[in-house]
Amino acid sequence: MDHPLETLIDRIVANSARRGDLDNLPGAGKPLTDAHLGKDAVLNRIMTEHQAKPQAVVLNEQIRQSRARLQTLTDPDERKAEMKTLADLQTRYALELEATRKYG
Repeated sequence: MDHPLETLIDRIVANSARRGDLDNLPGAGKPLTDAHLGKDAVLNRIMTEHQAKPQAVVLNEQIRQSRARLQTLTDPDERKAEMKTLADLQTRYALELEATRKYG
């Protein structure tokens, strides 16, 4: 279903175009900014520009690193400490995924 004002807006824009009100506007012929895109597109652009990563991605990388470290350790105390770190990271990762699924 169309918005009730859509026909009126279309008529106003068409009349303005006929009168030439839309000619020579600043930025004419240039690409639109990200303002017309959805919130996710804007957020993704900002995160990319600032080299930011979602917390779940960071935690997943830390889990991989912790698993790799665990494979190299032979001392039982060091292995136990690393397993504790790994379990903590996995718990935080699971909570982050659950929060993302639940709240977006």
